Amino acid sequence: MIKALANQFGMEFISLSGHEIDKELLDLVPAEVARRYKIVPVYRIENAITIALGDPLDVETVDSLRYVLHAEVSPVVAMPEEIEAALDKFYPATGSTVSSLLEDMTEGSLGKPADVPKLEGEDDVTEADAPIIKLVSLIILEAFRSRASDIHLEPLERKFRVRYRIDGVLREVESPPKRLQSAIISRVKIMANMSISEKRLPQDGRIQINVMGRDLDLRVSSIPSNHGESIVMRILDKENLALGLPKLGFFSDDQQTFERMIQLSDGILLVTGPTGSGKTTTLYACLNHINRPDRKIITVEDPVEYQMSGVNQVHVRTDIGLTFSAALRSILRQAPNIIMIGEIRDLETAEIAVNASLTGHLVFSTLHTNDAPSAITRLIDIGVKPFLVASSVRGIMAQRLVRKICEKCKEPYTPTDFELRLLGPAAEQVRQSQLVHGRGCHDCGHSGYRGRLGIFEIFVINDEVRHMIYERISSAEMRQRGRELGMRTLREDGIRKIISGATTLQEVLRVTMGDAN
Repeated sequence: MIKALANQFGMEFISLSGHEIDKELLDLVPAEVARRYKIVPVYRIENAITIALGDPLDVETVDSLRYVLHAEVSPVVAMPEEIEAALDKFYPATGSTVSSLLEDMTEGSLGKPADVPKLEGEDDVTEADAPIIKLVSLIILEAFRSRASDIHLEPLERKFRVRYRIDGVLREVESPPKRLQSAIISRVKIMANMSISEKRLPQDGRIQINVMGRDLDLRVSSIPSNHGESIVMRILDKENLALGLPKLGFFSDDQQTFERMIQLSDGILLVTGPTGSGKTTTLYACLNHINRPDRKIITVEDPVEYQMSGVNQVHVRTDIGLTFSAALRSILRQAPNIIMIGEIRDLETAEIAVNASLTGHLVFSTLHTNDAPSAITRLIDIGVKPFLVASSVRGIMAQRLVRKICEKCKEPYTPTDFELRLLGPAAEQVRQSQLVHGRGCHDCGHSGYRGRLGIFEIFVINDEVRHMIYERISSAEMRQRGRELGMRTLREDGIRKIISGATTLQEVLRVTMGDAN
């Protein structure tokens, strides 16, 4: 397609593979300019510089480069992956990675304050502070470049371990020396407005920074451990939040069922799953889908993870008495159409949610249960009367996140007999399909996976199920009846996604090992 566009606009298409660039030309185009605009200089004729770019339609970049480089710019077209490879080759990130900085620090070259990647709103730093500040900034920057969702700083007996959670799986990266542990932890706590003198109690904080032109929120949590304070930073990237229902990973039939449920005028819709299974993202996607000027939407969250335009978001603060239940009682007087509760944790919150749903409000919330039918049992165990559960709950969706196969290195794959045996009755269906997996490449960090999608179990509450709730039927019997009525289990939905080439057998088995059926 890029070749066709280049031909349409009369632009030359070149291959950068094996292409060498003169050192003087590289000096004319600074690394920050090349990386910012994703361009590579190819050659120079008098005062005209020929640059390779990946998008033939990007006229603004060419105009900006003429101004930035003070030279005439002539564009040619190259494949985006070749441009990325050329940038890595000709503009190595010397001094701007954690490993290179650690080498410099080991050798005694501690850097100057001017070299420090300054964060938005940060004060000037002294020369003595520069290396640690730069190191912490680079740990955050490399996590962002790696698409990590969390940064884990873990003091162990003889080392200070740094790990990134990428696509839901922890990956260890090069760790700083143990002697820098105290300085790094103190720097993070200062950035998060936490008390650096308090090392015996858990603390929470927040860091707001601008990284590569993107506004990021980092939710910081510290907890004392045997060998020092363990810190986890959750990266909240507003631009990366997939707010469209199709982006969550629904097949069309499940999406239609789910859309019907969230268009109801009243009742409770529950999303269930363990921590880190994408429940909050799904709720935000629901709100975004039904957010219209004629509807008033209020959320009660702990904490508010993402700002949504047109939605009134309340941040729970237990230290001043603003609990879920206290906030819910007040917001009902605000006459909302739709209420989103971050999590139903106790009887008081559950009863207010039920009463709100019975008085004409649509309520979204989450519960920590392993499957959809178990949510009914959980509500009754909390103390909600069965007849109130039956009257208010309209539908329950359990979900898990599985890693998507990298599109760049996807290739055919034959599962082992052992893997097929683990699938049980579904093995024959998988055996007859052509499966794929990721070989591993530079684009996916040699993991074979890039990005995640959901697998879902949607349990629609109809009259028959309501009668079962009245009768206090066990969740196992309710689950069996739900399957007879057409409910797909998490594993069955996962198998559909294996066959479609979206994920692998190992991923679905990993997240559904508790699915006995």
